[in-house]
Amino acid sequence: MLYRFREAQSIELGLSKPKERRPHLASQARTLDDAEKWRRDVIREISRNVSKINDASLPEAHIRDLNDEINKLLRVKNHWDDRVLELGGPDYKKTGPKMIDHQGKQVPGNRGYKYFGRAKELPGVRELFESQAIQTTKSKRNNRAELIKHADAVYFGYSDEADDGELLEYERQATEKRMLKL
Repeated sequence: MLYRFREAQSIELGLSKPKERRPHLASQARTLDDAEKWRRDVIREISRNVSKINDASLPEAHIRDLNDEINKLLRVKNHWDDRVLELGGPDYKKTGPKMIDHQGKQVPGNRGYKYFGRAKELPGVRELFESQAIQTTKSKRNNRAELIKHADAVYFGYSDEADDGELLEYERQATEKRMLKL
């Protein structure tokens, strides 16, 4: 109680600023500085939640809730990124960090729902990742097999002469010229 009184007193005396709340909509930010400030605020909140989700003592339900909150904050961050760009600021979507997988490769289609920290080890999520890995390896094999199946003599260039006869005519003229020179 005393803390609140002291805080209100310092605000009245001009010693500190009142705490501002982040606007619900990014479009309510009127200046570039405000938009960047609120974007940084969202990033701070995301990093706090990501560090919380790695706590070993958290129950599954809390981990799921934290992961949902992080995904919601990522969508909010995208709205702030768009607003910063509208107000003439840098394009953070192009210059920002990219999502990488467990092997350190950039994930190509990383849009949508993401899993962080211990949320990757939850019972339903682990099976999801395993099934996605199996599907990608099967699709790579199928694509390669399909390509080889459709490669024929035309692909390797063995039937160029039969196409229009132009090459054969050129070869005949070239051999006649050589015969005349001999």
